[in-house]
Amino acid sequence: MHFLNGKQPAHDLTYNDVFMVPNRSNVTSRFDVDLTTPDAVGTTIPLVVSNMTAVAGRRMAETVARRGGIAILPQDIPLDVVADAVTRVKDAHPVFDTPVTVDPHTTVGEALSLIPKRSHDAAVVVRDGKVVGVMTARDGEGVDRFAQVHEVMSTEVLALQSDQDPQAMFNTLAEHHVELAPVLDGERLLGVITRPGALRSTIYDPALDAGGRLVIGTAIGINGDVRTNAEALASMGVDVLVVDTAHGHQDKMLEALAIVREVRDAQHDRIPIAAGNVVSAQGATELAHAGADIIKVGVGPGAMCTTRMMTGVGRPQFSAVLECAEAAREAGATVWADGGVRYPRDVALALAAGAASVMIGSWFAGTHESPGDLMVGADGRAYKESFGMASARAVSNRTRDSAGFARARMALFEEGISSSRMYLDPQRPGVEDLIDSITAGVRSAFTYAGAAAIPQFHERAVIGLQSAAGYDEGRPIHASW
Repeated sequence: MHFLNGKQPAHDLTYNDVFMVPNRSNVTSRFDVDLTTPDAVGTTIPLVVSNMTAVAGRRMAETVARRGGIAILPQDIPLDVVADAVTRVKDAHPVFDTPVTVDPHTTVGEALSLIPKRSHDAAVVVRDGKVVGVMTARDGEGVDRFAQVHEVMSTEVLALQSDQDPQAMFNTLAEHHVELAPVLDGERLLGVITRPGALRSTIYDPALDAGGRLVIGTAIGINGDVRTNAEALASMGVDVLVVDTAHGHQDKMLEALAIVREVRDAQHDRIPIAAGNVVSAQGATELAHAGADIIKVGVGPGAMCTTRMMTGVGRPQFSAVLECAEAAREAGATVWADGGVRYPRDVALALAAGAASVMIGSWFAGTHESPGDLMVGADGRAYKESFGMASARAVSNRTRDSAGFARARMALFEEGISSSRMYLDPQRPGVEDLIDSITAGVRSAFTYAGAAAIPQFHERAVIGLQSAAGYDEGRPIHASW
């Protein structure tokens, strides 16, 4: 990457401060762009779901990996719960979505509470291992909540066999005017497919481990019994270990990182280690020399983070990524840009600055796949609650095993929002919808730069500076002025 006219400013920049200038390009189609990441994680798109309790869970991990990204489970989750989530993600089908399944005698109320867990808006009804019906949310409208599913389900089920190709599946769904169908291997239910899902399976390559299973990462803190936790997580078969703390450039991080590296090196399989967060070249270099393969960059840019307002500490994210990426490259590592992205352009600019992948948190909180319960406000808008990982709420969860006095003391110090409503976009209520939007913008940015892959984009991107008025000029107007 280089600056327009070769002028790099003396002051730091965030994403809104910059724009990309088009180059002469021989990349004629978005589909000619390869978004495989250069960080050895196995991801085929440069998106990482942040290790936030309100964002990254089993459903999120599975869905994002199916489209080529990876989710990082938070450090606050008990190890047995993490193990179960990892197992279930690894057991999930790499192409077909995992269905919500219910028994014919399940109550309508219970089925309706489960259906929003997936964006396909339906539950498959199974009896004795066989599919006997499909219930949609619409089928339950106006029905007594204690009625049973068999009373409202559709028994005329279009089922598809798993050996059909995606285009044939799409055509069959379209011909029958249905949005979803169970996918079977003989009579065994493998998953479900929707029309958008069939299309996506031809656009995205799933992120898979060496055994052909979906990838998933886990975070580990720098406090407590780091060695025991690292050994437990590594033995689960996770694909990346993220050593995580808000202030990554400290002695305790370096000590924890050395332990995690020892544990990793003792394993037969080499698991990439990510560590952070930092915002300086020195921090990135020291973490890389201490054993981190990936450096997490970002202090304070996240939507739920109050660090900059509380402490004055942090750094505008574009400049932080730019400097850390160069330092990490010299030390043989890569970087993940963590936080501060609100539009697809921000993801493209983070990649232009040198990131191998971009971490997204709150943007994905308002989707069907995030762990929170779907709620509806007084205005009728659906939302989920999100909160920062340094908020009093998160600290309370993290210190649940501490003595009452110590736990109460730690809860006094917070640097994050404890409750925020993240509204579901009616046009893009699922995380896959957001991934479509993000990757479309990023792929297009690559064609403007004349880059067919991420390393080439790092080299060819030309960045200019703009005023707030320049940024505002690029914003669309959704209604007449």
